[in-house]
Amino acid sequence: MRYLEFAPGHVEPLPPYGTLPATVHVFDGDTIEAVNAALAARRPLLVRGEPGTGKSQLARAASAALGRAFLPFTVDARTEARDLLFIVDTVARLADAQILGHLPAEEGLDVRVRLAEKRYTEPGPLWWVFDWGSAGRQIEDGRGTVPWTPEGWRPADGAVLLVDEIDKADPAVPNGLLEALGQNRFRVPGGETVAASEDAVAPLVIVTTNEERALPDAFVRRCLVLQLAWPASREELIAALVDRGRAHFAKLDADVLEKAAGMVADDRAEVARRGVCPPGGAEYLDLLRAVAVRFAGDPDKQRAALDRIRSFALRKHPTEGA
Repeated sequence: MRYLEFAPGHVEPLPPYGTLPATVHVFDGDTIEAVNAALAARRPLLVRGEPGTGKSQLARAASAALGRAFLPFTVDARTEARDLLFIVDTVARLADAQILGHLPAEEGLDVRVRLAEKRYTEPGPLWWVFDWGSAGRQIEDGRGTVPWTPEGWRPADGAVLLVDEIDKADPAVPNGLLEALGQNRFRVPGGETVAASEDAVAPLVIVTTNEERALPDAFVRRCLVLQLAWPASREELIAALVDRGRAHFAKLDADVLEKAAGMVADDRAEVARRGVCPPGGAEYLDLLRAVAVRFAGDPDKQRAALDRIRSFALRKHPTEGA
């Protein structure tokens, strides 16, 4: 099984994926160790941290670095635990039952077999990650489509599942995933058990949370936990932001990167006392992108533009007293 074998600071290029544009991801030491530990322990990796720290992108970067398929799943308030395991099209099943009920009986037609729940079942992302082969066989008999995979990829290479923003769901969702994520197995309609084979590469499930809602202790106990946070000191924060900015915008002058990072650091300190989400990595990159695109190759104009667009890129909450 492959692990992340590179040194901290490694920049992983990420090709376009669906609507996501090409970008890069910078791996730090803790992230490398956490991903490798989750693979070895065969446990999900729960990634905590404020927005903009790279939680969601980590799963995409890990899949690219490990040569695995990438399956993203974004949680919302309507998500149910079963959506990650399998989906049963009960509407189509009921419609077929009504149609068959009005047709003359045909010799050799077993209605129970024709309306078996398994025939209306679509594999969910956990099914694909645990056992790609059985998920593929299921769509031959049931429903669904094969997820996108990189060129040259084989099921033996494994997959990475991103369960993004699980804190947006009702607590019933993480509670409903306890067996699947704790035992790497679950049952599907028809009585079949889907399981990640001990002889196959370990599935990698990365779960993110913005801490909008507390997660059940039983769920957290089944995960390894990575806390992504920006450095507390201004100097270290600026250095970390500049490193990230340089990876994305190698042609920008160092003083442009540093000036933008200083703005982010100052604005983070300003809003900290107000209890609102401070600007972070995403806002920093937006600030750099705005000047890099409009004033490409002109550092003087880029520096001047930072002052003019700072409030648009970084200050996204109502001003006190407004």
